[in-house]
Amino acid sequence: MTYTSSKAVRGALLAATALLACLVPAPAQAAPDPRDAGTSDTWLVLGVDQGETRTGRASARLLLCDPPQGHPRAADACAELAAADGRITGIPARDTHCPMVYAPVTAHAYGEWRGRPVEYTETFPNRCALEARTGSVFALDESRPS
Repeated sequence: MTYTSSKAVRGALLAATALLACLVPAPAQAAPDPRDAGTSDTWLVLGVDQGETRTGRASARLLLCDPPQGHPRAADACAELAAADGRITGIPARDTHCPMVYAPVTAHAYGEWRGRPVEYTETFPNRCALEARTGSVFALDESRPS
């Protein structure tokens, strides 16, 4: 009988996730591999696509929270996620006024938060609505002001 450690199982799951990510249409930038960063059990691969569906053309960012890195606003994103116990939908919406312009964006995330799997996809009417609802988590463009 063979016994497998949790680290070996986690490594195999990460490898399978990376393999599955390779099977989707080629993104503009390959999704980061969490294993390359020596991750713990808290990591998220984040992306935002233009339009109402996940196109696979968005660049992806790896968010690590111990210490915060890999994201233009990693410390803010990690703090917001920690306050919501890793649930993106649990981040409190910001009180802001967004233009009523329909320019849809689709946010997606997958990974682990303190060992729990995370899978998230949601379409917003525009980037302002996305950032008002998800805080810094999907503020992936370094050239955009906060």
